[in-house]
Amino acid sequence: MTVTPRPRDPFDTPDPELPARVFLSRVLEPGDATGGRWVRELGAAGTARRLLDGGPPLPGVSHKRWSGLCARAARADPEHDLAAARDAGVRFVYPGSPEWPAQLDDLGDARPTGLWVRGRAALRMWALRSVALVGARACTEYGAHMAATLAAGLAERGWVVVSGGAYGVDGAAHRGTLAGGGATVAVLACGVDRPYPRGHTELITRIAHQGLVIGELPPGDHPTPSRFIVRNRVIAALTRGTVVVEAAHRSGSLVTARAAQRLGRHTMGVPGPATSARSAGVHALLRDGATLITDAAEIIELVGDIGELAPDRRGPVLPRDLLEPEARQILAALPARGAPTATAIARDARTTPDDAIARLYELRSLGYVERHGDGWKLTRQAMISARAVPDGC
Repeated sequence: MTVTPRPRDPFDTPDPELPARVFLSRVLEPGDATGGRWVRELGAAGTARRLLDGGPPLPGVSHKRWSGLCARAARADPEHDLAAARDAGVRFVYPGSPEWPAQLDDLGDARPTGLWVRGRAALRMWALRSVALVGARACTEYGAHMAATLAAGLAERGWVVVSGGAYGVDGAAHRGTLAGGGATVAVLACGVDRPYPRGHTELITRIAHQGLVIGELPPGDHPTPSRFIVRNRVIAALTRGTVVVEAAHRSGSLVTARAAQRLGRHTMGVPGPATSARSAGVHALLRDGATLITDAAEIIELVGDIGELAPDRRGPVLPRDLLEPEARQILAALPARGAPTATAIARDARTTPDDAIARLYELRSLGYVERHGDGWKLTRQAMISARAVPDGC
Protein backbone atom coordinates (compact mmCIF):
# COMPACT_ATOMS: atom_id res chain seq x y z
CA MET A 1 0.00 0.00 0.00
CA THR A 2 1.35 3.41 -0.97
CA VAL A 3 1.25 6.00 1.75
CA THR A 4 1.03 9.62 0.67
CA PRO A 5 3.49 11.62 2.78
CA ARG A 6 1.98 14.39 4.79
CA PRO A 7 3.09 17.83 3.52
CA ARG A 8 5.77 19.42 5.65
CA ASP A 9 4.50 22.15 7.97
CA PRO A 10 6.39 25.27 6.76
CA PHE A 11 6.01 26.82 10.21
CA ASP A 12 7.45 23.85 12.12
CA THR A 13 10.81 25.55 12.72
CA PRO A 14 12.77 26.68 15.78
CA ASP A 15 11.50 30.23 15.06
CA PRO A 16 8.05 29.85 13.43
CA GLU A 17 7.37 33.59 13.78
CA LEU A 18 9.65 34.56 10.87
CA PRO A 19 8.23 32.23 8.15
CA ALA A 20 4.69 32.75 9.43
CA ARG A 21 4.88 36.53 9.21
CA VAL A 22 6.61 36.39 5.82
CA PHE A 23 3.74 34.15 4.70
CA LEU A 24 1.14 36.59 6.08
CA SER A 25 2.82 39.55 4.37
CA ARG A 26 2.07 37.77 1.08
CA VAL A 27 -1.51 36.80 1.99
CA LEU A 28 -2.94 39.70 3.99
CA GLU A 29 -3.20 43.22 2.61
CA PRO A 30 -1.36 45.96 4.54
CA GLY A 31 -3.46 47.50 7.28
CA ASP A 32 -5.90 44.55 7.45
CA ALA A 33 -7.15 45.01 11.04
CA THR A 34 -9.23 41.81 10.87
CA GLY A 35 -6.15 39.78 9.99
CA GLY A 36 -4.26 41.65 12.69
CA ARG A 37 -6.86 40.55 15.23
CA TRP A 38 -6.40 36.93 14.15
CA VAL A 39 -2.64 37.27 14.68
CA ARG A 40 -3.19 38.79 18.11
CA GLU A 41 -5.58 36.01 19.16
CA LEU A 42 -4.11 32.94 17.41
CA GLY A 43 -0.50 34.01 16.89
CA ALA A 44 1.20 34.44 13.52
CA ALA A 45 1.86 30.71 13.03
CA GLY A 46 -1.66 29.75 14.13
CA THR A 47 -3.24 32.23 11.71
CA ALA A 48 -0.97 31.09 8.89
CA ARG A 49 -1.88 27.43 9.46
CA ARG A 50 -5.62 28.21 9.42
CA LEU A 51 -5.26 30.08 6.13
CA LEU A 52 -3.15 27.31 4.63
CA ASP A 53 -5.47 24.51 5.78
CA GLY A 54 -8.67 26.23 4.65
CA GLY A 55 -11.73 25.07 6.52
CA PRO A 56 -14.37 27.33 8.09
CA PRO A 57 -13.69 31.07 7.87
CA LEU A 58 -12.13 32.83 10.80
CA PRO A 59 -14.34 35.50 12.45
CA GLY A 60 -14.89 38.80 10.68
CA VAL A 61 -14.83 37.74 7.01
CA SER A 62 -17.35 36.45 4.51
CA HIS A 63 -17.02 33.05 2.83
CA LYS A 64 -16.12 34.82 -0.40
CA ARG A 65 -13.28 36.80 1.15
CA TRP A 66 -12.06 33.76 3.08
CA SER A 67 -11.89 31.77 -0.17
CA GLY A 68 -9.81 34.54 -1.74
CA LEU A 69 -7.41 34.59 1.21
CA CYS A 70 -7.05 30.81 1.14
CA ALA A 71 -6.32 30.91 -2.60
CA ARG A 72 -3.55 33.44 -1.97
CA ALA A 73 -2.27 31.30 0.91
CA ALA A 74 -2.00 28.27 -1.39
CA ARG A 75 0.35 30.21 -3.68
CA ALA A 76 2.45 31.80 -0.89
CA ASP A 77 6.00 30.51 -0.48
CA PRO A 78 7.82 32.15 2.45
CA GLU A 79 11.07 30.30 1.72
CA HIS A 80 11.11 31.66 -1.82
CA ASP A 81 10.33 35.21 -0.61
CA LEU A 82 13.15 35.07 1.96
CA ALA A 83 15.59 33.77 -0.68
CA ALA A 84 14.58 36.51 -3.14
CA ALA A 85 15.01 39.09 -0.36
CA ARG A 86 18.49 37.84 0.49
CA ASP A 87 19.51 38.05 -3.18
CA ALA A 88 18.31 41.69 -3.27
CA GLY A 89 20.03 42.63 0.00
CA VAL A 90 16.70 42.86 1.83
CA ARG A 91 15.85 41.63 5.34
CA PHE A 92 12.53 41.08 7.13
CA VAL A 93 11.88 42.86 10.44
CA TYR A 94 8.84 41.88 12.50
CA PRO A 95 7.30 42.55 15.94
CA GLY A 96 9.49 41.06 18.64
CA SER A 97 12.69 41.13 16.59
CA PRO A 98 15.53 43.41 17.81
CA GLU A 99 15.17 45.92 14.94
CA TRP A 100 11.39 46.36 15.20
CA PRO A 101 10.36 50.00 15.96
CA ALA A 102 8.02 49.68 18.96
CA GLN A 103 6.10 52.85 18.03
CA LEU A 104 4.47 50.93 15.16
CA ASP A 105 2.62 48.94 17.82
CA ASP A 106 0.49 52.07 18.35
CA LEU A 107 -1.36 51.04 15.19
CA GLY A 108 -2.95 48.18 17.11
CA ASP A 109 -4.39 45.40 14.95
CA ALA A 110 -3.58 47.48 11.84
CA ARG A 111 0.16 47.39 12.48
CA PRO A 112 2.28 45.72 9.80
CA THR A 113 2.81 41.97 10.07
CA GLY A 114 6.41 42.91 9.35
CA LEU A 115 8.57 45.23 7.27
CA TRP A 116 10.94 44.44 4.42
CA VAL A 117 14.05 46.58 4.88
CA ARG A 118 16.71 47.47 2.34
CA GLY A 119 19.79 49.30 3.65
CA ARG A 120 22.47 48.83 6.31
CA ALA A 121 21.21 51.13 9.09
CA ALA A 122 19.22 49.91 12.10
CA LEU A 123 15.58 50.88 11.53
CA ARG A 124 14.65 50.92 15.22
CA MET A 125 17.44 53.35 16.12
CA TRP A 126 16.79 55.66 13.17
CA ALA A 127 13.07 55.81 13.87
CA LEU A 128 13.64 57.08 17.42
CA ARG A 129 14.65 60.51 16.12
CA SER A 130 12.72 60.93 12.89
CA VAL A 131 10.29 63.35 11.25
CA ALA A 132 7.97 62.75 8.29
CA LEU A 133 8.02 65.29 5.45
CA VAL A 134 5.18 64.75 2.96
CA GLY A 135 3.20 66.78 0.46
CA ALA A 136 1.89 67.22 -3.06
CA ARG A 137 3.25 65.20 -5.96
CA ALA A 138 2.54 68.07 -8.37
CA CYS A 139 4.17 70.64 -6.10
CA THR A 140 5.25 74.16 -7.00
CA GLU A 141 8.83 75.43 -6.98
CA TYR A 142 8.04 76.95 -3.58
CA GLY A 143 6.90 73.56 -2.23
CA ALA A 144 10.00 71.78 -3.55
CA HIS A 145 12.26 74.50 -2.13
CA MET A 146 10.62 74.38 1.30
CA ALA A 147 10.73 70.58 1.44
CA ALA A 148 14.42 70.46 0.51
CA THR A 149 15.33 73.30 2.88
CA LEU A 150 13.46 71.78 5.83
CA ALA A 151 14.98 68.35 5.14
CA ALA A 152 18.51 69.75 4.93
CA GLY A 153 17.97 71.68 8.18
CA LEU A 154 16.74 68.55 9.96
CA ALA A 155 19.67 66.54 8.59
CA GLU A 156 22.18 69.12 9.85
CA ARG A 157 20.67 68.74 13.34
CA GLY A 158 20.91 64.96 13.33
CA TRP A 159 17.28 64.10 12.54
CA VAL A 160 16.14 61.35 10.16
CA VAL A 161 13.73 62.44 7.40
CA VAL A 162 11.02 59.93 6.44
CA SER A 163 8.93 60.24 3.27
CA GLY A 164 7.23 58.15 0.60
CA GLY A 165 9.68 58.27 -2.30
CA ALA A 166 7.08 59.84 -4.62
CA TYR A 167 7.47 62.71 -7.08
CA GLY A 168 7.16 66.28 -5.82
CA VAL A 169 7.56 67.06 -2.13
CA ASP A 170 8.64 63.50 -1.19
CA GLY A 171 11.47 63.49 -3.70
CA ALA A 172 12.57 67.00 -2.72
CA ALA A 173 12.66 65.97 0.96
CA HIS A 174 14.80 62.91 0.23
CA ARG A 175 17.17 64.89 -2.01
CA GLY A 176 17.48 67.72 0.51
CA THR A 177 18.44 65.24 3.21
CA LEU A 178 20.99 63.45 1.05
CA ALA A 179 22.47 66.77 -0.10
CA GLY A 180 22.93 67.72 3.55
CA GLY A 181 24.73 64.43 4.25
CA GLY A 182 21.82 63.26 6.39
CA ALA A 183 19.78 60.11 6.94
CA THR A 184 16.53 59.44 5.11
CA VAL A 185 13.98 56.61 4.94
CA ALA A 186 11.67 55.93 1.98
CA VAL A 187 8.48 54.01 2.82
CA LEU A 188 7.20 52.33 -0.36
CA ALA A 189 3.79 50.93 -1.29
CA CYS A 190 5.36 48.04 -3.21
CA GLY A 191 8.18 45.53 -2.86
CA VAL A 192 11.38 47.31 -1.86
CA ASP A 193 13.29 45.45 -4.58
CA ARG A 194 11.33 47.22 -7.34
CA PRO A 195 11.52 51.03 -6.94
CA TYR A 196 8.37 52.99 -7.71
CA PRO A 197 7.86 55.42 -9.36
CA ARG A 198 10.19 54.24 -12.10
CA GLY A 199 11.48 57.76 -12.59
CA HIS A 200 12.86 57.65 -9.04
CA THR A 201 14.81 54.42 -9.50
CA GLU A 202 18.14 56.21 -9.18
CA LEU A 203 16.99 58.21 -6.15
CA ILE A 204 15.57 55.17 -4.31
CA THR A 205 18.70 53.17 -5.09
CA ARG A 206 20.78 55.99 -3.61
CA ILE A 207 18.54 56.06 -0.53
CA ALA A 208 19.07 52.30 -0.11
CA HIS A 209 22.85 52.87 -0.16
CA GLN A 210 22.89 55.86 2.20
CA GLY A 211 19.70 55.30 4.17
CA LEU A 212 16.81 52.84 4.30
CA VAL A 213 14.03 51.74 1.95
CA ILE A 214 11.20 49.92 3.72
CA GLY A 215 7.77 48.51 2.91
CA GLU A 216 5.14 46.00 4.01
CA LEU A 217 4.83 44.16 0.72
CA PRO A 218 7.08 41.19 -0.16
CA PRO A 219 9.64 41.20 -2.99
CA GLY A 220 8.20 41.77 -6.45
CA ASP A 221 4.79 43.01 -5.29
CA HIS A 222 3.29 45.99 -7.12
CA PRO A 223 1.67 49.19 -5.86
CA THR A 224 -2.06 50.00 -6.05
CA PRO A 225 -3.93 53.22 -5.17
CA SER A 226 -5.25 51.69 -1.93
CA ARG A 227 -1.77 50.55 -0.93
CA PHE A 228 -0.46 54.10 -1.20
CA ILE A 229 -3.17 55.32 1.16
CA VAL A 230 -2.65 52.53 3.70
CA ARG A 231 1.15 52.96 3.51
CA ASN A 232 0.79 56.46 4.95
CA ARG A 233 -0.17 55.16 8.41
CA VAL A 234 3.31 53.60 8.67
CA ILE A 235 4.96 56.94 7.90
CA ALA A 236 2.83 58.61 10.58
CA ALA A 237 3.41 55.95 13.25
CA LEU A 238 7.13 55.56 12.60
CA THR A 239 7.98 59.22 13.25
CA ARG A 240 7.66 61.75 16.07
CA GLY A 241 5.74 64.17 13.88
CA THR A 242 4.49 64.81 10.36
CA VAL A 243 5.07 67.99 8.35
CA VAL A 244 2.87 68.66 5.31
CA VAL A 245 4.37 70.89 2.61
CA GLU A 246 1.69 71.79 0.04
CA ALA A 247 -1.43 69.66 -0.22
CA ALA A 248 -4.74 70.18 -1.96
CA HIS A 249 -8.02 69.35 -0.22
CA ARG A 250 -7.86 65.81 -1.64
CA SER A 251 -4.30 64.73 -0.96
CA GLY A 252 -2.76 61.51 0.32
CA SER A 253 -0.39 63.53 2.48
CA LEU A 254 -3.38 64.72 4.50
CA VAL A 255 -4.14 61.05 5.22
CA THR A 256 -0.68 60.84 6.78
CA ALA A 257 -1.32 63.97 8.83
CA ARG A 258 -4.72 62.75 10.06
CA ALA A 259 -3.17 59.42 11.03
CA ALA A 260 -0.47 61.28 12.96
CA GLN A 261 -3.16 63.25 14.81
CA ARG A 262 -5.04 60.07 15.76
CA LEU A 263 -1.81 58.53 17.04
CA GLY A 264 -1.02 61.56 19.18
CA ARG A 265 1.97 62.59 17.08
CA HIS A 266 2.80 66.21 16.31
CA THR A 267 1.17 67.47 13.10
CA MET A 268 2.65 70.49 11.34
CA GLY A 269 2.02 72.45 8.16
CA VAL A 270 3.95 74.88 6.00
CA PRO A 271 1.68 77.77 4.92
CA GLY A 272 1.44 78.78 1.28
CA PRO A 273 -0.25 81.61 -0.61
CA ALA A 274 -3.86 82.06 0.49
CA THR A 275 -4.98 81.79 -3.16
CA SER A 276 -3.07 78.56 -3.92
CA ALA A 277 -5.23 75.45 -4.35
CA ARG A 278 -2.13 73.35 -3.71
CA SER A 279 -1.91 74.77 -0.17
CA ALA A 280 -5.65 74.66 0.60
CA GLY A 281 -5.37 71.30 2.35
CA VAL A 282 -2.49 72.51 4.51
CA HIS A 283 -4.43 75.61 5.51
CA ALA A 284 -7.42 73.45 6.49
CA LEU A 285 -5.07 71.30 8.55
CA LEU A 286 -3.73 74.40 10.31
CA ARG A 287 -7.25 75.57 11.10
CA ASP A 288 -7.95 72.15 12.61
CA GLY A 289 -5.12 72.50 15.10
CA ALA A 290 -1.89 71.61 13.31
CA THR A 291 1.13 73.76 14.17
CA LEU A 292 2.38 76.29 11.62
CA ILE A 293 6.11 75.94 11.00
CA THR A 294 8.54 77.78 8.72
CA ASP A 295 11.93 76.17 9.37
CA ALA A 296 13.66 73.11 10.82
CA ALA A 297 14.29 74.75 14.19
CA GLU A 298 10.55 75.17 14.72
CA ILE A 299 9.97 71.50 13.88
CA ILE A 300 12.59 70.37 16.37
CA GLU A 301 11.16 72.64 19.06
CA LEU A 302 7.97 70.53 18.84
CA VAL A 303 9.35 67.01 18.37
CA GLY A 304 12.73 67.34 20.09
CA ASP A 305 13.83 67.03 23.68
CA ILE A 306 13.33 69.61 26.40
CA GLY A 307 15.49 72.65 25.71
CA GLU A 308 15.68 72.23 21.91
CA LEU A 309 14.04 75.59 21.31
CA ALA A 310 13.79 77.60 18.12
CA PRO A 311 15.51 81.01 18.25
CA ASP A 312 13.35 83.91 19.42
CA ARG A 313 11.80 85.52 16.33
CA ARG A 314 12.21 89.27 16.93
CA GLY A 315 13.11 92.27 14.86
CA PRO A 316 16.40 94.14 15.32
CA VAL A 317 16.98 95.90 18.64
CA LEU A 318 16.79 99.68 18.11
CA PRO A 319 18.40 102.29 20.37
CA ARG A 320 15.00 103.50 21.56
CA ASP A 321 14.18 99.92 22.66
CA LEU A 322 16.82 100.33 25.37
CA LEU A 323 15.07 103.35 26.92
CA GLU A 324 13.05 102.96 30.09
CA PRO A 325 9.28 102.74 29.48
CA GLU A 326 8.65 106.22 30.96
CA ALA A 327 11.25 107.80 28.67
CA ARG A 328 9.78 106.01 25.62
CA GLN A 329 6.35 107.35 26.61
CA ILE A 330 7.62 110.93 26.64
CA LEU A 331 9.46 110.43 23.34
CA ALA A 332 6.30 109.05 21.73
CA ALA A 333 4.35 112.14 22.85
CA LEU A 334 6.58 114.53 20.87
CA PRO A 335 5.12 115.39 17.42
CA ALA A 336 7.14 115.14 14.21
CA ARG A 337 6.79 118.91 13.72
CA GLY A 338 6.66 121.77 16.18
CA ALA A 339 8.14 122.34 19.63
CA PRO A 340 5.45 121.85 22.33
CA THR A 341 6.04 122.86 25.95
CA ALA A 342 6.81 120.40 28.71
CA THR A 343 3.25 120.88 30.04
CA ALA A 344 1.73 119.96 26.66
CA ILE A 345 4.03 116.96 26.36
CA ALA A 346 3.11 115.81 29.89
CA ARG A 347 -0.57 116.02 29.01
CA ASP A 348 -0.17 113.89 25.88
CA ALA A 349 2.06 111.39 27.77
CA ARG A 350 -0.43 111.23 30.68
CA THR A 351 2.16 112.19 33.27
CA THR A 352 3.12 115.23 35.40
CA PRO A 353 5.03 118.27 34.08
CA ASP A 354 7.85 117.63 36.56
CA ASP A 355 8.26 114.05 35.40
CA ALA A 356 8.11 115.17 31.76
CA ILE A 357 10.88 117.74 32.31
CA ALA A 358 13.08 115.15 34.04
CA ARG A 359 12.61 112.68 31.16
CA LEU A 360 13.11 115.36 28.50
CA TYR A 361 16.51 116.30 29.93
CA GLU A 362 17.39 112.61 30.03
CA LEU A 363 16.41 112.29 26.36
CA ARG A 364 18.37 115.45 25.55
CA SER A 365 21.55 113.90 26.98
CA LEU A 366 21.01 110.86 24.75
CA GLY A 367 20.53 113.04 21.66
CA TYR A 368 16.82 112.39 21.09
CA VAL A 369 15.44 115.90 21.78
CA GLU A 370 16.61 119.49 21.86
CA ARG A 371 15.23 122.55 23.61
CA HIS A 372 13.88 125.53 21.69
CA GLY A 373 12.97 128.27 24.15
CA ASP A 374 10.10 126.93 26.24
CA GLY A 375 9.48 124.09 23.80
CA TRP A 376 11.05 120.72 22.96
CA LYS A 377 11.68 119.25 19.54
CA LEU A 378 12.79 115.89 18.16
CA THR A 379 16.33 115.71 16.78
CA ARG A 380 17.20 114.24 13.39
CA GLN A 381 18.49 111.08 15.19
CA ALA A 382 15.11 110.61 16.85
CA MET A 383 13.29 111.09 13.53
CA ILE A 384 15.40 108.35 11.89
CA SER A 385 14.81 106.03 14.85
CA ALA A 386 11.07 106.65 14.63
CA ARG A 387 11.03 105.66 10.93
CA ALA A 388 12.70 102.34 11.88
CA VAL A 389 9.80 101.32 14.13
CA PRO A 390 7.78 98.48 12.48
CA ASP A 391 4.35 99.23 11.00
CA GLY A 392 1.55 99.10 13.50
CA CYS A 393 3.69 99.94 16.52
